[in-house]
Amino acid sequence: MTAPPCELCANPGGHLIHDDGQLRVIRVDEPDYPGFVRVIWNAHVREMTDLSAAEREHLMKAVFVVERAQREVLRPHKINVASLGNMTPHLHWHVIPRFADDANFPETVWGKRQREPDRQRLAERRARLGALRAAIAAGLVAA
Repeated sequence: MTAPPCELCANPGGHLIHDDGQLRVIRVDEPDYPGFVRVIWNAHVREMTDLSAAEREHLMKAVFVVERAQREVLRPHKINVASLGNMTPHLHWHVIPRFADDANFPETVWGKRQREPDRQRLAERRARLGALRAAIAAGLVAA
């Protein structure tokens, strides 16, 4: 029996912001969560301890750059940072700006929906995605 193909190996995973050969930074197309970003290790490994110390440091610097850019550009209530991989066992980090009025808050974005988000606020957040992309790209160059 063969394993199904890895979704993160087979597909870009979203809108590419950065790819340095070792990792890529992708803006995920989640309509209710503008600014949702994944930092994906390009090689197919399952866990952080599969990486060398230098590779782990490189990966986490990228996660921190994304978080900083989200905070500066989007001004969320909180940032959720998660590495799950239960369904896709390929090392990646979710970096998700959260707002008190988002669809699932205070649940996780994968939890029970709490409300319908305000479409105007979502549109305002989406309007800042170009600035978020620029801030992430600039931060990764400087890192």
